[in-house]
Amino acid sequence: MSAQADMSISKAKGFNKSIDILTCTIRAPPFSYVHLEVVSADPTSNNQDSNLDELQVKSYCSAACRQFLGLTGAAIPIDILKVDGMDCWLRLPRQDLGSFSAAVTTWKGTTDEKGERVVLRVKQCSDWLGMMVGTEQQAKLWGP
Repeated sequence: MSAQADMSISKAKGFNKSIDILTCTIRAPPFSYVHLEVVSADPTSNNQDSNLDELQVKSYCSAACRQFLGLTGAAIPIDILKVDGMDCWLRLPRQDLGSFSAAVTTWKGTTDEKGERVVLRVKQCSDWLGMMVGTEQQAKLWGP
């Protein structure tokens, strides 16, 4: 049987070569993602040997939001996805991303256990985690 005969049989029976099972477009995702870094405010300080934990990240973010927006800022729900060294990845509601970024960038910082002043720096933020991290960094983010 020739290829032309196969094509005429599939057209006669109403078969298509490909079928879209489901198409979905997400125009406004519910969450945004932020990549933060904790840095020393003193440029001569070397704060490389210390590591963050989830409790420190939560307290720094809460302090920044409370200082900038008061109780409204303290009520922003923040999910800590991963803490790695002095970097952390957060998830928060999409509509709060602008307020959170403004709060973090205007935060004056705090003093750590060594007596050095530390501040938060927004490295990246996006509505899509995969675009923010990049394909070469996804394994590092979710890996052990």
